Amino acid sequence: MMKRFVIILFTALLCVTEMAAQKHHHFDPAQFQADLEQFITSEAGLTPKEAATFFPVYREMRKKQLAFFGQDRRLCHVDTNDDKACAEAIALRDDNDIKMKQLQKKYHQRFMKILPASKVFRIIRAEDRFHKQLFSGKRKLGEHKK
Repeated sequence: MMKRFVIILFTALLCVTEMAAQKHHHFDPAQFQADLEQFITSEAGLTPKEAATFFPVYREMRKKQLAFFGQDRRLCHVDTNDDKACAEAIALRDDNDIKMKQLQKKYHQRFMKILPASKVFRIIRAEDRFHKQLFSGKRKLGEHKK
C-alpha cells in the first residue's frame, strides 16, 4: 500500500514538474537558429570551412523569408465573414508563396556556387527534417541529438 502511494505521488510530481516546465517555455529565436545550423551541419556533413562560408548566406535568406512569414501571420486577423477581405488575403498568401519559392530558387542557386549540389540537396532535406521533428514533438530546442 505504501509502495503504491509513493509511486502515485512520484508520478504526480513528475506530471506537475513537466506542466510547469511547459508553461514557462518560450520560443528562443537564437536557440532555434543555433539548433537548426548544428543539425544542418551534422546532417549535410559540412566541414567547418564550408559551414563558415555557407551560413552567412543562409541566414540572409532566412531573414528575407521571415518577412513573408510576418505578412502571413497578419492574415490571421482577417474577418472570415468578409468575402472581399478573404479574397484579398488569399491573393496575398498566394503571391507570398510564389515569392517565397522564387527566393528559395535564387538562394539555392547561390548555395550551389558555394557548395556542391549534393550538399545543398542534403541541406534542404535536413532543414525539412529538422522542422518536421520539431513540430511533431520529436525534437526540442536546445537538444543536440542527431
